[in-house]
Amino acid sequence: MFSLPEGRSHTHTGLELQIEFQIGTLLAIMPTKLFFLLIVALAQQADHVWTVAELFTRNIGTQAQQRTQFPPHRIIGNLYYVGTESLSSFVVDTPEGDILIDSTYEVNVPVIQDSMSKLGLKFSNIKIILGSHAHGDHQEADAMVAEMTGAKAMALAEDIPDLQRMRTPSGKPRPMYQVLHDGDEVKLGGMTLVAHLTPGHTHGCTTWTMRVQENGETHNVIIIGSMGVNAGTRLFANGALNALGEEYMRGFKAMHNLTGDVPLGSHPAMHGLAEKYKKLNGSANPYIDPKGYLTELNIEETAFNIELENQKKAAAAGTVPAPAAR
Repeated sequence: MFSLPEGRSHTHTGLELQIEFQIGTLLAIMPTKLFFLLIVALAQQADHVWTVAELFTRNIGTQAQQRTQFPPHRIIGNLYYVGTESLSSFVVDTPEGDILIDSTYEVNVPVIQDSMSKLGLKFSNIKIILGSHAHGDHQEADAMVAEMTGAKAMALAEDIPDLQRMRTPSGKPRPMYQVLHDGDEVKLGGMTLVAHLTPGHTHGCTTWTMRVQENGETHNVIIIGSMGVNAGTRLFANGALNALGEEYMRGFKAMHNLTGDVPLGSHPAMHGLAEKYKKLNGSANPYIDPKGYLTELNIEETAFNIELENQKKAAAAGTVPAPAAR
């Protein structure tokens, strides 16, 4: 799977340990100048500051990655990954049926079906369909899954207009979403998922939280909807934040009020899926990552602030800023 460095600065990460090992190994064998250049390159990798365009590329991947099944697996407790290499889909398995979070594209429905089957889960047991935000790569297939399973689709009120306008390649009409509001709880089979409005990326972008059990301990899962800034998004106009810019600010404020020790995201790169999956056979569950949520939030907020500052500078200079590349 394609992945870029996560840019996890200010913490003692595996990357930093790797850098220390490389320094100790290469110091004795490399010329001084070459060694210095290596140190600079590694430091830049560890402290990389992401732009919104780089984050978009990191998250969305290629069309092939959007459609290629990632090995289905249990993340923690009764929470499973059934998505592709660059589009997350999660299943919460309960005695009363399952909850699917992010149906993604209609073309990926067979991937979700096969992934659930490999995990011993039944696609037909899906009772509730939730989503991260009203973009096709995350919720296009809501209608198809609802029709195939009889599941009820639910979404935050702020995203429903865009969800209803969303095109479906199959031509299926959009489902009638049950309206949710910020802080609402979705309950099924002893599980409670809480919807948190974190707007900006879309008006109703949703970050989901839930508690799961693992080895007798309770862990707080947080699934980030997204705070990315897409191409052509204007945040600043007439000397002030515009309505969308203000929406992003509210979104980041809401994000800072949330916590979790099992951070996940609507795109696998947001939580280092590929890297963590490789470590699943170890003694500790790699998805338990208390620092991961704030690390990703810092990455996304820093990218937003850089983009906002660029737009402010362009406005002051009387020029039109180049849109964030998509």
